[in-house]
Amino acid sequence: MTNHTIPGFWTPDRRMFLKGAGAAIASTVAMPYVARAQDKALYINTWGGPWEEAARTHLFDPFTAETGIEIRTVSPVSFAKLAQQTKTGVYEFDITTLGGGELMRANQAGIIEPLAEPYKGGLFENGVASHAFATVMAWRTDRIKEGPKTWAEFWDVEKFPGARSLQRYAARVVPIALLADGVELKDLYPLDIDRAFASLDRIKDHVRVWWTAGAQSTQILRDGEVDLIGIWHGRFYEAEKAGAPVAMTWNQGEIDRAYWVVAKGTPNADSAKKFVEFATSGKPLAGFAMQADYGPLNPAANEFVTGEAAKRMPTSPENYGQTFEQDMANFGDDPAAVAERFEEWVAS
Repeated sequence: MTNHTIPGFWTPDRRMFLKGAGAAIASTVAMPYVARAQDKALYINTWGGPWEEAARTHLFDPFTAETGIEIRTVSPVSFAKLAQQTKTGVYEFDITTLGGGELMRANQAGIIEPLAEPYKGGLFENGVASHAFATVMAWRTDRIKEGPKTWAEFWDVEKFPGARSLQRYAARVVPIALLADGVELKDLYPLDIDRAFASLDRIKDHVRVWWTAGAQSTQILRDGEVDLIGIWHGRFYEAEKAGAPVAMTWNQGEIDRAYWVVAKGTPNADSAKKFVEFATSGKPLAGFAMQADYGPLNPAANEFVTGEAAKRMPTSPENYGQTFEQDMANFGDDPAAVAERFEEWVAS
């Protein structure tokens, strides 16, 4: 089939890495290995919902059918738990996904296993690139006919009155706030943190919900609790599928990448590494990406991606050209310090 992703999309030397959704989130997880010493199943830390449904159909069950290794899931995704279990030796999961920011932190801290490159250009900081997703602007069409096309317009409460929602996640919101303040994409990184917070001050009173989970963002858009939202594109499609009167734009969408990693020291490391190789191979990855509306990062998946499915992916040439990628390697400040400042700002 036609290659629907833009040539050279995965180029590690670009140093365009992103902070993904696997931030330190408190989690309630399954029984640790101490209680399942004879259990040979792989435990995977997942996002639940449509993400897990797509992974179960195209990655988990086919891997079990091929290898005989059962896969069980633990959610929500938790960077904190990944770090903790490596120190304690009590493993509640073997595998998880991380964004670029957490991946760099995890590799530097030595809490993930070294991995081999399963496809050319697919390895970064001992994480294997799986898929891309984007934070986009969306709105209720029963309240707003022509929605915003830029973050500056999203910030314009006179032109687009109504309740807003943004993710409670500094690494994504800070770049958006700078674009809203007129910073050009070419000048975005390194980020001007103080200017971003000044921009956030202007929109704060109009943000009704700072969402913290993908399912929450879908629900408040679908139920009409907010009029405009910054939302993951896959979650937007979920609201649209449910019949909500909604629309979105790819313009100034913010792209993240997700990487598979294996917990350092897990007794199931060999099986876990086999799974990562399987999950990022062409056909399984393509199936997962099409069902979940992600963009596959292994070029070998492209031959299995249909033209219609590609239109819904941030990696298609038409969509990718309207977006930007996070650059965690050139963030402008310590991401952890910015996240702490952001939490204090939201709570104030």
